[in-house]
Amino acid sequence: MSLARLDFDRFQPYVPTLLRLALGVIFINHALTKAFVYTFPGTEQYFVAHGFPAWTVYPVFALELVGGVALLLGLGTRWVSLALIPVMLGAIKPHLANGMGFSNPGGGWEFPALLVLLLGVQAMLGAGAFALDRTPARITRVVR
Repeated sequence: MSLARLDFDRFQPYVPTLLRLALGVIFINHALTKAFVYTFPGTEQYFVAHGFPAWTVYPVFALELVGGVALLLGLGTRWVSLALIPVMLGAIKPHLANGMGFSNPGGGWEFPALLVLLLGVQAMLGAGAFALDRTPARITRVVR
């Protein structure tokens, strides 16, 4: 079967789902890394070194963990996506001086910026299939 004959339109309802699941895993990973790899005291030091108050580690951790779980479940997807955008905008700040490439020493700003964009797209698309949200994506209306 060639790609020309493959009906990609039938997969469109699952696109927001795939994005939502990927974002959920990423944000849970970010939260757990703060807690178990860098530890909270280590993350506080990092935040302070980049101009953020130490106490902001805890709301960022909570937003990433709860937001990631909510995204995985498809619960409040649009609002959760919008709530995580300021977190990722804040994550761009420490990486600005390192250049764009995330493979640069200290990590560049491209990955946090991409997450901002993807969260905005998720907010526009909605939860997609297999979600607990009561506001599923209405992609078929947009496409046709």
